[in-house]
Amino acid sequence: MTRQEFLVHSHQSRDSAANLLSLPRESAGWDWMSFFVHRLVRGHAHSVRAEEEEVAIVLLGGKCIADWGDGPHSIGERAHVFDGLPYAIYLPAGSQAQLRAETTCEIAECRVPSTARLKPRLITPGDVTTSLRGGGNASRQIVDVMPPSFPADKLMIVEVYTPSGNWSSYPPHKHDVHNPPTEVDLDEIYYYRMDRAGAYAHQRLYTRDGERDVTLTVHDGDAVLVRDGYHPVVAGHGYNIYYLNCLAGSARLLANTEDPDHVWVRTTWKQIDPRVPMVQERVV
Repeated sequence: MTRQEFLVHSHQSRDSAANLLSLPRESAGWDWMSFFVHRLVRGHAHSVRAEEEEVAIVLLGGKCIADWGDGPHSIGERAHVFDGLPYAIYLPAGSQAQLRAETTCEIAECRVPSTARLKPRLITPGDVTTSLRGGGNASRQIVDVMPPSFPADKLMIVEVYTPSGNWSSYPPHKHDVHNPPTEVDLDEIYYYRMDRAGAYAHQRLYTRDGERDVTLTVHDGDAVLVRDGYHPVVAGHGYNIYYLNCLAGSARLLANTEDPDHVWVRTTWKQIDPRVPMVQERVV
């Protein structure tokens, strides 16, 4: 596979309404996720219908009036992903939502096939859970938006914050074999945002047998499609990075297998990097 089959660039539009990224699963060449990022300007409306799909809508930044069948609500606190914890809306099959921007908004929308008739839900910053993972220069912050315990059918959603120069998704792990509870087969999207102009990160996609070993340079707004194999990340020095992980596959678990060649690095972790957590719930 070529780099173009793993890396998708967003459209660079900073000031106007736009579809920043459009990735139907047919274009990605896989069975599970479709992924879109929209920018809405004040007063602009966006409708989301979930028919034979379930949908996760993550408010990356801005404020909007949202109605998912429970009447209109004003949602959104953070101006951008580095400004706090997220609001999100879960739409099961057979539901819909209307969003109207109160400020400029950016919205990520992930879809997977589903026929489960579940309940639409609003997820607030108070509903998500945060944790610190790793140690030393492999420390990062995890924000569980829709973990396996969340009442959805297939989708799982996680936000990850990695400080400048740190490694993430480390030790390298994979989830491409259905062997629960040890490992399940999941497709995964990494959608990147970065805290300043010129920022970048590297993501390595490799298999232990050496058949694939590709290193991608990713920038603000890029998406990486993880189909199989190991997929660690390192943030460029001087740049803090965020990525939104969307996962779906053979089971609604985050079970994975770490690369045995690199598991030993855990023994070197003496303390968590004091730069995490990078975001916290706002105190009103």
